[in-house]
Amino acid sequence: MARNGTRTEKDSLGLKEVPDSAYWGIQTQRAVENYPISGLREHPKFIESFVIVKKACATVNMELGLLKKEIAKAIVKACDEILSGKFRDQFVVDVFQAGAGTSFNMNVNEVLANRAIEIMGGKKGEYDTCHPNDHVNMAQSTNDVFPTAMRVSARLLVAELIPELNELESALGIKAREFDSILKSGRTHLQDAVPVRLGQEFAAYYRSVQKCRQRVEAVAKMVEELGIGGSAAGTGLNTHPDYRKKVCKCLSQWTKIEFSAAPDMREAMQSNLPIAALAATLKLLAGEIGRISNDFRLLCSGPLTGFAEIILPAVQPGSSIMPGKVNPSMAEMMNQVCFQVMGAEQTISLASQAGQLELNVMMPVMAFNINFSLEIMKNAIREFTNRCVKGIQADEARCRHYAEVSPSLATALNPSIGYARAAEVVKKALKEKKSIPQVALEDKLLTKEQIKKILNPKLLTEPGLPGK
Repeated sequence: MARNGTRTEKDSLGLKEVPDSAYWGIQTQRAVENYPISGLREHPKFIESFVIVKKACATVNMELGLLKKEIAKAIVKACDEILSGKFRDQFVVDVFQAGAGTSFNMNVNEVLANRAIEIMGGKKGEYDTCHPNDHVNMAQSTNDVFPTAMRVSARLLVAELIPELNELESALGIKAREFDSILKSGRTHLQDAVPVRLGQEFAAYYRSVQKCRQRVEAVAKMVEELGIGGSAAGTGLNTHPDYRKKVCKCLSQWTKIEFSAAPDMREAMQSNLPIAALAATLKLLAGEIGRISNDFRLLCSGPLTGFAEIILPAVQPGSSIMPGKVNPSMAEMMNQVCFQVMGAEQTISLASQAGQLELNVMMPVMAFNINFSLEIMKNAIREFTNRCVKGIQADEARCRHYAEVSPSLATALNPSIGYARAAEVVKKALKEKKSIPQVALEDKLLTKEQIKKILNPKLLTEPGLPGK
């Protein structure tokens, strides 16, 4: 019944008015009223994943003869419309909602049901034609659909993240080769240390990102196991024996990712280890990229009172009051994203261990945080790579200067003049503000030829005895 721009719907709790223009129904309306918490909505990829799962379920139930073809085809068409970008404003449930995600599941069920009713020539709310629970949610429970969609969306977002990691890895490798001959002072404890090559530092960054990318790829395999077909408690109640494998087959065909039915549906419903493991891996990735970003900020500090060994691309003015100031803005952005991802992992970890018996009801906050983390990490790495890493330049003269004035360079003299004499060279160099090679030459401890050989960047920064 419609009146004054609303229609009256009924559920087990009673009657409620729903905006007549809305494709959602009474249970979504209750959730909108119950959870005005954050104003945040589910990630677009999560909405798409949920709808893809619903499409697969309707398709398989039709193939198994459980769902009438007319209804199933209308549901599938409604799904395709949403996947094309339509009706996205109809998913209105806050990300902080009822446990397990029942509110969001019903939001999807009601939108699909009402659109399917229209496709079949009816009016929204005429649920005898297509019912949110009986038809759209056939052989399903929030308890298996929500974690399935969460894994599908996370896996799809991982597929978008990996190319960005590959690009960052490649960019660091290119810089490692470009800077390979540049000698500079190493630093340990933020104090002068023996020389290294700038290319060696970047080669180490390259290897760190490579390891992280490999870990992400490995943990992605865990996320591909789906608990769909477990229904309410992992027992498969009200599902056809062939249903779960057929649904996974549809999802694999449509997404080009090898999803499979979990060997134990109870475990897949009780445990969210795959999402927790992915979050932990993202935290490790954030730690490594955050560390590299910190190094970039140190190495480019200056331009006159810092290290200034590298020059980061200028992307914007750095101060509203200091003219001409340029900051390491992309590295600063990258750091902030890394901090956010680390915090999200803590939330996911706590939510993952909060499961009880046959179900973990904390999935909504897990879904939001894992999808958000993957999205911002993907985007941040892309911009960091393109707007920062690829354009890094080295100040070779500055790097060489620091290498030669650093007292730690005297370590390379040990095999030639001994530790004691090298220590005297250091003291004199510091007192008279001279370079180590300059003092060694003035005191006739070494010849120009010997110093040149000792200071060969390759010999000085590889295993072996410098000057021998």
